[in-house]
Amino acid sequence: MQVVRAKTAGFCMGVSLALKKLDSAISEAYDNERIYTLGPLIHNPQVLAEYEAKGVLCYSSKDQLQESDCVVIRAHGIPKQMEANLRASGARVIDATCPKVKKAQLAISHATQDGSILLLFGEADHPEVRGLISYAQGEAFVITQEDRLEDLEISPTSRVILASQTTQDREAFDLLREQAAKIYPNLNVLSTICDATRERQAEARTIAGKVDIMVVVGGRQSGNTRRLADVAALAGIETILVETACELDAQKFVNKKCVGLTAGASTPKNLIDQTEQFLAAL
Repeated sequence: MQVVRAKTAGFCMGVSLALKKLDSAISEAYDNERIYTLGPLIHNPQVLAEYEAKGVLCYSSKDQLQESDCVVIRAHGIPKQMEANLRASGARVIDATCPKVKKAQLAISHATQDGSILLLFGEADHPEVRGLISYAQGEAFVITQEDRLEDLEISPTSRVILASQTTQDREAFDLLREQAAKIYPNLNVLSTICDATRERQAEARTIAGKVDIMVVVGGRQSGNTRRLADVAALAGIETILVETACELDAQKFVNKKCVGLTAGASTPKNLIDQTEQFLAAL
């Protein structure tokens, strides 16, 4: 079978940087220093399992920490107060927040310092979103594609800042911006969607228009991976999301001549390679 593999598939800059920082923390660890991450460093279970085998621990409460520990802040970032508490714990802290996420955090803080209301396009329960919201200096609302702006208890005369989770779909955000501009005359829009996200989604759309079926590789907890699958599916093509090639069923590809392949920003190259090899052998 012919495989069309996306050039943008795999680790983004933020994920690569976070893993390099974790690798450095492991290699430079002091005697008996425990290495922790606050929540999953990235959203890929296979990568996390590899680091767990190296002794990296995942914690959810600062009460677990000792002053002799090292904590690596995950790529998605953490809430502002949580980071302050973490640094006050006495543990050694390494900030592996993606630079694009950190930029979005600081932009939200600056834009809302006058008390403007934040509208954040994203998933309310996603760790990146919880972190972004914490930087708002006024009231904040998380909204999705399904939410109606008219249902929010915000006066049309309010100063409103519209921003987005960095991995959201750009076309959906642009549509939301148009709707918000009609309701809130005092609207300011922050450009917080990552360029890498836009490029991946654009390439997924292009490939989906040329193949018989699409495969997306990545962790199911990864928001950007799920949105890649959504983008491909919206192009009208059958789309399969898997974490590894082992999940693929050869029967799904009967009578298919060409398959598109892409992967989330936290999917390692070896998993993409294995998937490509499986598909090419069909």
